[in-house]
Amino acid sequence: MKFVLAPDSFKGTIRSPEVCDILAEAIGEVIPGAECVKVPLADGGEGSLDAVSVSGGEIRTVTVRDPLGRPVQARYLAWPEQRRAMVEMSEASGLELLRPEERHPLLTGTYGTGQLLQAARLAGAREIIVAIGGSATVDGGLGLAMALGTQALDKDGREVKPCGGSLADVCEIRLGSLLDDWRGVKIRIASDVTNPLLGPRGAATVFGPQKGATPEEVDMLEHGLANWADCLQKAGLCQDCEHPGDGAAGGLGFALRVLLGGEAQSGARMIAELLELPAKLQGADFLITGEGRTDSQTAFGKLPAVVAEIAQEAGVPAVLLSGSLETDADLGGHFLAAFSTVTENLPLEQILAAARPNLKRQAKNLASILKLAKSQ
Repeated sequence: MKFVLAPDSFKGTIRSPEVCDILAEAIGEVIPGAECVKVPLADGGEGSLDAVSVSGGEIRTVTVRDPLGRPVQARYLAWPEQRRAMVEMSEASGLELLRPEERHPLLTGTYGTGQLLQAARLAGAREIIVAIGGSATVDGGLGLAMALGTQALDKDGREVKPCGGSLADVCEIRLGSLLDDWRGVKIRIASDVTNPLLGPRGAATVFGPQKGATPEEVDMLEHGLANWADCLQKAGLCQDCEHPGDGAAGGLGFALRVLLGGEAQSGARMIAELLELPAKLQGADFLITGEGRTDSQTAFGKLPAVVAEIAQEAGVPAVLLSGSLETDADLGGHFLAAFSTVTENLPLEQILAAARPNLKRQAKNLASILKLAKSQ
């Protein structure tokens, strides 16, 4: 039997490469000789770089600024012969880089992500994939713009700080050589977020609280993002900020679109195709995917649903094995069956501590069921 293992990370517990290893070990114990093709995936958030690096490329490390402006070592992936690179914004501007008490989107910014992009371009990349999940920022890409050479000036002609709290102070933008520097460089934005920049579904309102913003700070960020968008419109760089995905990563999606001509695409599908998942599904009996928590949003573009759609296109049944299955999860006919690794109502700390043995136990049960189904 041939299994294709294509899970997302179980957020906060197990990264997708290890999920694949556990699944393959469990299947091998139940079905000796089974072929397990590992395709660890990500959706544009944390872990995307590691997932894609399995297929090749060179990991390069540069010193950039973290969300609070401190030096940090960040990686990007390069394919020099193809003049292509991949940048994961969470390497430089991610929430995981901050302690809980440091999460303050008025003070954080995307300057380091701009430095990563600049490093990739200067190294020769003419196509850059930017995975923009897991950000600690709501700065509308102000920091990124400044790292690429843009001057953002206040009413007194002084350069503002590259952080969310400065957005409302920007009165003038001077692009310098930015447009010329980036002409001929294709930017592909890997993101499954479709929120606009502003409004009730916008970056500040929806994502600000997740990054530490109080209700008062959400209002400040909303006002600042509106001012930033107005400045970019007055500079002739865009007509509006209503495009789906403009609100991704605290508005970084907006800056990548209007400053660099970035095109947003499904992060899950893009990474699956980079890792040649459709080809690896040829001749497979089952695809197994999963995530940490499956809920009502899974069927609307989250990685397991996208992977299941790719499997369906190849005529391969997909099975879901996730950490938890919420009662409101509408899986929309994507999966042959769905299972949870959690079988007891325990405190979260205990559930997380037992994540690996629980995953292996349920994977062995699943393998037994699929073996029986195949023999019928």
